[in-house]
Amino acid sequence: MYDWEPRVLLRHYLEQGLSKAAIAERVGISRRTVHYWITSGQLERDLDAASIHYPPRPTQLDPYHALIRQRLETYPELTSVRLFEEVRAAGYPGSLTQLKVFVRQVRPVPPPEALIRFETPPGLQGQVDFAEVRLPWGKRFALMFVLGYSRLLWLQFYARQTMRTLMTGLEEAFDFCGGVPRELLFDQLKAVILEDRRPLGGRVLENPEFLRFAAHWGFRIRACRPYRAQTKGKVERPIRYVRQSFLYGRAFAGDADLNAQALQWLAATANVRKHGTTEEQPRVRFERDERVLLQALAARPYRSLVLLPDSPSPATPTRQSAVPRIPVERRPLTAYAALAAGAR
Repeated sequence: MYDWEPRVLLRHYLEQGLSKAAIAERVGISRRTVHYWITSGQLERDLDAASIHYPPRPTQLDPYHALIRQRLETYPELTSVRLFEEVRAAGYPGSLTQLKVFVRQVRPVPPPEALIRFETPPGLQGQVDFAEVRLPWGKRFALMFVLGYSRLLWLQFYARQTMRTLMTGLEEAFDFCGGVPRELLFDQLKAVILEDRRPLGGRVLENPEFLRFAAHWGFRIRACRPYRAQTKGKVERPIRYVRQSFLYGRAFAGDADLNAQALQWLAATANVRKHGTTEEQPRVRFERDERVLLQALAARPYRSLVLLPDSPSPATPTRQSAVPRIPVERRPLTAYAALAAGAR
């Protein structure tokens, strides 16, 4: 007997309206196996693979097929339990299992939701995100900044994902681009967004300290809606690209070497490749269309009156640890007393 034959029999008994317990006894398997084959959809696959077609037999559900189809055409997401209640009220005497099998066959499948590509004019928007990476010496956070029009990418790695890190990194990114876009798009970063009340008809509550930073550099804060990170796809896709093209298969001597290699990779690879969407090199598109439309850099870096500097990372040597030790000769007190007596 082939391994699909018990499943063919199971399908046959289901169409006759038998319970799972009765089917398990007749086929010689456990009720748990019957339940698994039904819920995993293996019955339909096995029938196709075996190319076996039994002539349709009348079932207790046949008189209610039209009612079920009509309800699903109007309300495609009606559950099998809800439909079971309705057909039972109409006189159906059979089991829920038989109805579930039929509903899986006839439920309309909605077409996939189309994603509309969101393009921005030059100089308007930059997109920002963090990505966590694991390195031999510990966890690091990649801060990525992408200009929405040209796809020019900036990237550096930090030991902490803090507001101070975000502001310091963005100032480095602005300097890298030679200007500031008019708005920055963020995910639901706590350093930027305290609360998003838009799903309840409210507004976005930004972090006051980051608002002051944004005012200093002259950009507006924009936030993705919760669970809609695909609107930030211009920076979500580079995260995968950075992992595959830069991090994978390379060796780094430490944080300084990691960030130095990242800048070299940006110049030699990431920003001069032909981009899959724009069909142009990001650097060429940036220099031709976008650089002149960025806002001028601020006269000085932002100085926070609230945030304290980040404490040094264990992986980052402090100034004191960089000072060489001076050896000091140590002698017992009797030696100093002898020296003093000789001087007299």
